[in-house]
Amino acid sequence: MLWIIICFLATLLIETSVSFTVVVPGDPIEAHVGSTVILPCWISPPENAEALEIRWYRHDQFSSPVLLYNHGKIQDIQEFFSNRTSLIPRSDQSGGLKDGDVSLRLEKLTLQDEGPFHCYVSGESSYGSGEVVLKIMALGSAPVLFPKPLDDGRVNISCRSSGWYPEPNVTWMSDDRMVLRPGGSSYSPRADGMFSVHSWTAVSQSDAQLVSCSLSLRTGELKEGRLNIQGIISSDVSSGAWKALFFTLLIFALLGLVGFILYKYREKLTGKKPAKENCEEGTMEKLIKEVVEDMTIEELRRHAVEITIDRERSHPDLTVSNDCKTMRDSPGYNHTGEGFPYQLCAFGAQRVSSGRHYWEVELALNNTPPKNYWCIGVVKEGSSASRDRSALTPSAGYWFLCSDGPNDFHTNTVTPVTFSLTPRPERLGVLLDYDDGQLSFYNVTERKHLLTISSRFSGSVVPLFNPGVGDESPLKILDCPNPEESAAESESSQPLLSNNSSDA
Repeated sequence: MLWIIICFLATLLIETSVSFTVVVPGDPIEAHVGSTVILPCWISPPENAEALEIRWYRHDQFSSPVLLYNHGKIQDIQEFFSNRTSLIPRSDQSGGLKDGDVSLRLEKLTLQDEGPFHCYVSGESSYGSGEVVLKIMALGSAPVLFPKPLDDGRVNISCRSSGWYPEPNVTWMSDDRMVLRPGGSSYSPRADGMFSVHSWTAVSQSDAQLVSCSLSLRTGELKEGRLNIQGIISSDVSSGAWKALFFTLLIFALLGLVGFILYKYREKLTGKKPAKENCEEGTMEKLIKEVVEDMTIEELRRHAVEITIDRERSHPDLTVSNDCKTMRDSPGYNHTGEGFPYQLCAFGAQRVSSGRHYWEVELALNNTPPKNYWCIGVVKEGSSASRDRSALTPSAGYWFLCSDGPNDFHTNTVTPVTFSLTPRPERLGVLLDYDDGQLSFYNVTERKHLLTISSRFSGSVVPLFNPGVGDESPLKILDCPNPEESAAESESSQPLLSNNSSDA
């Protein structure tokens, strides 16, 4: 009988010595969309977990694990998490599996990854589990402020931004950091699950001269936009003196229009054209019709030129391929500023001072989504890149189209043009007509004209490229096929451009 008691106590002691507890953090783990996160999980007391079963799963999907490790190797991974999960030490001080650390590494986070993850560990005589909660965030675009003067002398200011998750807090402040009361805020869910934000407030000159709109997440991360309203209110107050002059000029303009219509009607009756109109074969109206309505992709490519990057003048944080046609942000580049990195520029090695020149740029490579961030155009030779967008103007020798995030496209023209494009361009065509002062952009894949910037060039200009930061795809300058080859690829030769194109 004594022998039986001794054996029972020995067995109980052995089982107690091999039991363990699964330990996880008590607080949620927070991470951004697109980033990589480690979900900590370990067993206590520490012991070698290489011979144990380690199962990470979600909700009640025990049999469909996020990751399953058994018999010394990873056995199974749910398709949604394929190539995104692995077991990794939670810190540099951890000994990994040999020290009982069974933490999960999860890459390329999406909004669908938010929620609980279960860490389950089992051995021959013991098992345990713990739950790690993952909170996903997305820091949206910098707010853009739009003023509108009101009849009572105040200014109504709208603040818009997109790409946020969860819904951010909106704060309006004056230049002396006093909080202003918003008129209202609205949040619109997008197809990708993130939110677009619209907030507005009305202020007077006595309230503030500089108004800021900031959007922030619970972590304290924020984006801020500012607007100086002093000049807006001043110009609105003084505008009353000009109204009488405006209406007077409007009356004269209407009388002139009536006279012009009568003049054209007389011309149709007589069948004659004024001599001056017969001579002006190269008018701007005819040019726009020729460029915007009638040209096909084959005709555009007749003006194709080979463009390469001037490696010596490209930004040091750009990675440029050996053939000087592909570029992207360097892996180690850390963009700490707000907004688009305008300084991350590359310049073409070819100079243009006359004629028409056309080139194409690929914005989606290797079955990846189209790039969200890029800037493409031309720049006066000798100009230097600047971090400040306000310094990149046509008067300073810059003309470009910029994509700053999933929804925002804008030009740097004297009157900036901001718009959305659906679908996003996967291949962008650029036609520089130096002599007639036009820079046109085309969605080559959709065979559509996007925008024409009218200006006056002087001296030599060179192509301008900026691949932005954070996209999976690089920016690649293409070698356009010969017009004959291009025509052979397409049975039809329909016009590339639509009639609803816009000019800046």
